[in-house]
Amino acid sequence: MTQDRLTLPDLSKAAWRTSSYSGGQGDCVEVAPNLSHLVPVRDSTRPAGPAITFSHAAWRAFISDLA
Repeated sequence: MTQDRLTLPDLSKAAWRTSSYSGGQGDCVEVAPNLSHLVPVRDSTRPAGPAITFSHAAWRAFISDLA
């Protein structure tokens, strides 16, 4: 029986930025749109914690639905 293994993306080159809506408090979400293959999003209060990743197309669709 073969087990599938989850491969975690390499986020070491992610340039994280905090939402401008955080009001400078730092407790918001951060996004790193600089990676060519995905857009990771994380909780700014837990920078070593998990990140949710989106394809660039999915991220654009999400952002356009917010407007």
